[in-house]
Amino acid sequence: MISSSSAGTNVTQPVTIDEQSATISAAAKVGPAVVRIVTAGTDPNDASATSGIGSGVIFDSHGWILTNHHVVADTSSLTIQLKDGRQFTGTIYGIDTLTDLAVVKVDATNLPTAPLGDSSAIKVGELAIAIGSPLGTYSNSVTSGIVSATGRSIDTDTGSINNLIQTDAAINPGNSGGPLVDALGDVIGINTAVASNAQGIGFSIPINIAKPIMQQAIAGQPLARPWIGIRYETIDLQLQQQLKLPVAQGAYVSGGQDASGVDQPAVVPGGPADKAGVKDGDIVTTIEGQAIDGDHPLDAVLTQFAPGRTVTLGINRGGKTIDLQLTLGTRPVNP
Repeated sequence: MISSSSAGTNVTQPVTIDEQSATISAAAKVGPAVVRIVTAGTDPNDASATSGIGSGVIFDSHGWILTNHHVVADTSSLTIQLKDGRQFTGTIYGIDTLTDLAVVKVDATNLPTAPLGDSSAIKVGELAIAIGSPLGTYSNSVTSGIVSATGRSIDTDTGSINNLIQTDAAINPGNSGGPLVDALGDVIGINTAVASNAQGIGFSIPINIAKPIMQQAIAGQPLARPWIGIRYETIDLQLQQQLKLPVAQGAYVSGGQDASGVDQPAVVPGGPADKAGVKDGDIVTTIEGQAIDGDHPLDAVLTQFAPGRTVTLGINRGGKTIDLQLTLGTRPVNP
């Protein structure tokens, strides 16, 4: 808000954004760093040749590109095409075991890059701009809409993805891996999926979730996510009342069935949580002092820590609060 003075009185004036101008400016700012990814590979089911097209965004001028894992999975070659017409051969540097993300590397320097925003600061209703190659044909297409919701979860062929941004900016096949941008022209998400039975419902992975693996890539480290080895449910009012839990927020450690209907323990035997003394029925209320709640779910809070770090878990056990020291493991491919 901006304040102005008239006759000795300060009057607060709202800051306004011309959405058309913002969209034009954001497209010009980010567009040069959005790439078209052309893939070739072999279908693992029948060994037939496959090809595909997706999108990506350059986040470091030395050839580092962020995209979706499903864009580059099962490929034998990647061709990276820039808006200015240049082409490079890409290699998969690593995949993310937490989300549908992957990092691709090309042998080049002085490439255009997209500025990164803060996805924790976005507000429902704000401008959202998607840039990519819809249908694999219309490269560097720009569509706009709003942030429809945050904290969404979806099920995909490879598992569930949580804490997503929902947007009504048009996203089509080929947009996958491209950026979702705010009114300032900063990347706030990576477009990853759309609802198959509706229109105007697309999903993006928040850029803050991607930042740790981007930093690992630039540092030349293997892509790795922290892992504590528990099954849990995020507590809401309904779950609290149903189970008569002593707290209204946190992560309730409990066993259950996986997607195949197989019973899984609440605490993985021999895993980090087991070694730290976490038990079935515990409620994780904090990690390093950060409260676990609807706005700060456990898996999202964990992304800011590196495997191998020892963190303090605040645990509610039977109504009493205890602290446990847990050394984070490395998230397996199929935890």
